[in-house]
Amino acid sequence: MAASRTDAGVHARGQVAGFWAKSTLDTMKLVRALNYYLPDDIAIKAAYRAGDEFNVRRDALSREYHYCILNGSTRSPLSQGFSLFVPRKLDTEAMNEACRLMLGEHDFASFASSFDARKSTLRNVHEAGVKKKGDFAVFRIVADSFLPHQVRSTVGLLIRLGLRKIGISEFRDIMEARSVGLAGPVSPPCGLCLMRVNYAEPLGS
Repeated sequence: MAASRTDAGVHARGQVAGFWAKSTLDTMKLVRALNYYLPDDIAIKAAYRAGDEFNVRRDALSREYHYCILNGSTRSPLSQGFSLFVPRKLDTEAMNEACRLMLGEHDFASFASSFDARKSTLRNVHEAGVKKKGDFAVFRIVADSFLPHQVRSTVGLLIRLGLRKIGISEFRDIMEARSVGLAGPVSPPCGLCLMRVNYAEPLGS
């Protein structure tokens, strides 16, 4: 079981997975053994023994995602596959104004591609913002959990705002409409990365 969903093409630096094992290997030997059999684009960084009651998904307090946008005049072969190239200058001040609207608990149905009607679309966003780092604009969001495609839909709408295709009032209206898929289209998966999953106590403590 993994702590957070990631779509095909999305990256993860801090994914956490839990499983039952009868292995008597110590954790470092287990890491080396698993990495021996895993494909080159997946690597286990660490392993810990957990109590029977621990659940990587249910016990997670929050997840942090970053979305990387190359916002320069030319594309970069080195960042291809790990960022979205947007050559027109983004208005990051307007994007951050929209990020402030998302803080706290809100109904994010407009940012979901689909959802189980029996479940709530309320989510609590702890942090959200866009920072410029050279030619890159990096969107960072931390929330208790996310709806399907919520982060990529958010980025897609923020980019439209940053390119002045919509205004802040339109962003607010879409958010408050609570209509599934209204914020789309979703941004490509290449720029998205799960950075970390946060627990009440650090893993291995």
